[in-house]
Amino acid sequence: MTSPTPRKVCVVTGSRAEYGILRPLLAALKADPGFELRLVVCAMHLSATFGLTYREIEADGFAIDRQVEMAPDADTAAGVTKSIGRGCIGFADAFAELKPDLLVLLGDRYEILAAAAAALVARIPVAHIHGGELTEGAIDDAIRHAVTKMSHLHFCAAETYRQRVIQLGEAPERVFTVGALGLDNLAAIPLMSRHELETDLDFRFGDRMVVVTYHPATLEAGDPAAGLAALLKALDRFPELRAVITYPNADAGANALIDGIEAYAARRKGRVLLVKSLGTRRYLSLVAQAAAVIGNSSSGIIEVPSFRVPTVNLGTRQRGRLRAASIVDCAEEPEAILRAIQTALSSEFRAGLMGMANPYGDGKTAPRILERLRAADLEALPMKRFYDLPRVTADARETAAANP
Repeated sequence: MTSPTPRKVCVVTGSRAEYGILRPLLAALKADPGFELRLVVCAMHLSATFGLTYREIEADGFAIDRQVEMAPDADTAAGVTKSIGRGCIGFADAFAELKPDLLVLLGDRYEILAAAAAALVARIPVAHIHGGELTEGAIDDAIRHAVTKMSHLHFCAAETYRQRVIQLGEAPERVFTVGALGLDNLAAIPLMSRHELETDLDFRFGDRMVVVTYHPATLEAGDPAAGLAALLKALDRFPELRAVITYPNADAGANALIDGIEAYAARRKGRVLLVKSLGTRRYLSLVAQAAAVIGNSSSGIIEVPSFRVPTVNLGTRQRGRLRAASIVDCAEEPEAILRAIQTALSSEFRAGLMGMANPYGDGKTAPRILERLRAADLEALPMKRFYDLPRVTADARETAAANP
């Protein structure tokens, strides 16, 4: 008896954070004989500025099948727009050569928009992870919803997000609540000890250490460097803290942020460490050792609460996401950030997080996704009908009856 032909599943990744989230699913697909994994890397992974992080993927034992060069020529709106265009061309060529049965995309970055557009025209079914969420301060919000409409299977991190994807017109039987995929790493990856981390990074944490990541809020009208300056000014009010700062994403305005954190770290050697990319294991290990995580990264909202470590979340970039009790939101002003850090570092606040549940799931997401990928009718997926909510359908019938 012949075995069924494995399904060729192509996964696209363009950034260190996205790869870290996808890693449990990549491992599960690679180990499952029912699938043939094809991996396409692009954008920040191929940029020396951001640490050539494709090497981390290869070090983890994953073969890279295609590379799509699409890093922006400049960190401007025009540069990012041109990057999307180059991405569409590169993904069109990659998909034509790889001929995947299914494409898996995660999240909301502009690289993912380019991949989804190329797949739509090529009639390749798309499974989208982390749809239905809100990040009102970034263009990612609109991109995420656009990718939802170009996708055919939807794996959401929470039931609230599932309902929003259905509200966007996606059929309920194609939309699944599976939890946040990145939480699977917490059980799968052995964390490094404090001594291992300090040795590996050549940096001492002192009594208290914080992890800082600040990205441009791409829908904000102001200068992203002003928000960073407010954050760094507030950090200087805590001279006893050691800080590990990571690079921002390759978005419009990123270069000014990189210049700012490089200058800041250079003047505070021994107290501040700047790292282009920590990798998943080092990042999660640092969070486990940290007194707080500070910035505006989605990780501070989604993964960090599982460690019961406080997150100081700045500004509007993550506005709209579900919040655990460990999140302290604040405006991008020095005094507001100062007060938020004081709250997060207080023993009373941290004691209140004992027993707290993470609203993003239980860390068993990859097996749920695999189960749905096995069962999907790939031939039927590309043809979609817009799903009207029951109230909308009832209103339409009433209108039609009143206007025969």
